This record gives sequence, C-alpha cells and structure tokens, in this order.
Amino acid sequence: MGKLSLRAVQKLTCKKRDAWWTVLLVDPVATRMLIVMARFKFITPNRVTWSALFVGLGSAYFFLKGDTWSLVIGAALYHLSFILDCIDGKLARLKGNGTVFGGWLDYVFDRIRVLFCALALMGGQYLRTHNEFYLLAALAVVFLDMLRYVDALQIYKMRMSMRMKIEKVTLERKALEDEQAEREASAAAQRAQSEPEQPKVVFIEDLLRENPGVEAEVLKQQSGDVVDLHAQFRHRFPWYTRFRQALLRSRIRPHLISGIEFQMFIFIVAPLIGQILWTTAISALALGLFELVIMYKFWLSTRDFTRLMEKLAPTPSTAGVIADHLHKGRHRRGPDAVEEQRAVLAQQFPLPEQDDDLGFQPYPQPYSHRPQDIETQQLRTLPYWAGNEGSVR
Repeated sequence: MGKLSLRAVQKLTCKKRDAWWTVLLVDPVATRMLIVMARFKFITPNRVTWSALFVGLGSAYFFLKGDTWSLVIGAALYHLSFILDCIDGKLARLKGNGTVFGGWLDYVFDRIRVLFCALALMGGQYLRTHNEFYLLAALAVVFLDMLRYVDALQIYKMRMSMRMKIEKVTLERKALEDEQAEREASAAAQRAQSEPEQPKVVFIEDLLRENPGVEAEVLKQQSGDVVDLHAQFRHRFPWYTRFRQALLRSRIRPHLISGIEFQMFIFIVAPLIGQILWTTAISALALGLFELVIMYKFWLSTRDFTRLMEKLAPTPSTAGVIADHLHKGRHRRGPDAVEEQRAVLAQQFPLPEQDDDLGFQPYPQPYSHRPQDIETQQLRTLPYWAGNEGSVR
C-alpha cells in the first residue's frame, strides 16, 4: 500500500464546518494518526469507537482518584478518547465502510463517556472536599449534555419536517400549474414538447453548506428561486454574515460553544487548571446562552416558514378559526345538513398527512348512546329499571 497524502486525507475526511476545538486541537493529530491506522485491515471504525469508550472509562478512573496528577492524566486520556472518537468517522469516510449501527454506537458511547466522567470527576472531588456543590455540578453537566443533544435532534427533526412540507406544497403547486398549461395548449403542440423535469426545491442552507465562503445573497442571485428560512435572522443581525464568513475561512462553525467545547472545558481545561466548579459554572452559562440563541434563530425560521407556506398554499389558512359545528345549535340540523357540514369541515380542516407529524393520533369519535346497545339491553332486564329508567349511573 502506497503512502497516503496528508493533504488528500484531510480534504476527504475533515468536515467543511466543525467545532473550533476539533479544527485547532484534534484534526491535526487525528489525520496523522489516521494515515497510520488506515494501513491495518483489522482496524475498523467500530473497533476505534470501542477503543474511544475504554480510554474514556480509563479517564473516569483517574478522575475518581481526585489528586492533582490523576486529574492531569484523566484530562490527557479524555482528549485522546475524543481524538479516537473523531478518527472512527474519518476512517469510515476514508475507506467507505461506515454503517448505520456504527453511527448509533458512536452516539451512545459518547453519552456513556460523558456520564461516567462527570460522575467520576465531581464524585472524586466530593470525596476529597465533602463539598455538596460538586454533586450539583455533576447533575448539571449530565443534564446540560442531555439537553443539548436532545434539543439538537428535535430541531433537526422539525427542520426536516418543514423542508418536506415546503417540497410537497411546491411540487403540488407546480403540478397544478402544468395541468392548467396543458389545458390551454393544444394536444399536438404539447406532444412535441419534451417532458419537463421534476422541479427541485433549493434551500439556502444546502447552498451555504456546499459553498461555505460565499454570501447568502450572492447564492440566491445565482441560483434563482431559493427557499430561505433564515432571512429574518440575517435581516435582524446583518453582522452575523461577516462573522460567519470570517470563521468559515478556517472551517470553524459559528456555534462557538457547542456540546464539544462544553465537554472539553469541563473534562480537560478544568482538571488542568484545578478550578473545576468555576469552570463548570462558566461553561454551563455559556452553553445555555448559545442554546437560547439557537432557539431564537429556530423560532425566526418557523416564522419564515409560516409566511412561505401562506404564500405557497392554494387555499387560505384556517389556523385560529373555530369550526362552525362547534357553535351552539349547530347539532340540531337534519341528517342531510350534518353530512353536508361534515364534508365542508373535511375540506376546511383536513387531517395532517402521515409525514407531517408521525406521532399524530386523531381524537376518537364521541360515544353515542343508542337503545340497542348491549349494556342498555342488559340494564332493561333488571327489575328496578322500569321505575328508575334513565337514572341508573
């Protein structure tokens, strides 16, 4: 096997955008280790993931001892564990042997490593100092790490749901326009024309991901009709675009305090400088502030999504409107009027599609009391039914 090119390996395996800790302190070491490890066939991404877990558990062991040198060794082992955690993904991209199970394994082992290291680091300091604040710090670290990743997954799910809805409505509108055009055009001329390609919805985040150094407005002008769900955020914070571009020139993503930096400051910086409680408090505050910024940005995206859907939807929205059949006296209409009203309601208030909300379950139909019900027939056979009909509970 020939010697691998460091530059080619970095270009293939390093992400276009990554955390600043990974870009500055991990990738330079991980790519060089990857070149050596890639020569051996028995080294697979899953085995590297297992190695990262065991090294992380070794770090937790030294954290639990609690003395100065043990904290230094634990911090070094945790950094090595994180380097191995980055190598497994790079090795999978380099050899093309990544699996879905490997991605799940990597995510679960990350959470296990954080849990054990947090309990060991704070528990070891509590055993040495008997300061109850270390126990609270352990709970805070585990909670914030869980909240960070759960919130990220949920926001990603909601963004994918918004994209699916936009694509669906756009394609339906395009199909309706094509159908009207076919009716207006003659059959002969329509057959002569080639079939148009299925329209593809272009999102600004995809263009920015592929072209990290180009401004959003330039990409929108070059690509034409582009869906932008971050326009309101950039309008309110115009300086963000320049700040983002300055960071992306070095592959650093704008989210400066993510789950990675949070872990590194607590499990590496704090043990090295010997200020565990203060470093944990500052890191937790910084992570919380950045998470609030992400939530605010997502809220603005949902407003952009609502306005876009109102523009694309062929029928006016019924959001915030109470159905007519819920008003007083509506239920006294005849059977024909009721069926007609149900048909109208089915059009005005359609049930969500399955891909809109996978967990949606419609309300069951209200129970209607009928004399032929089995329970009623059984009650009518009782001797006291005739004198107390209708009052039995």
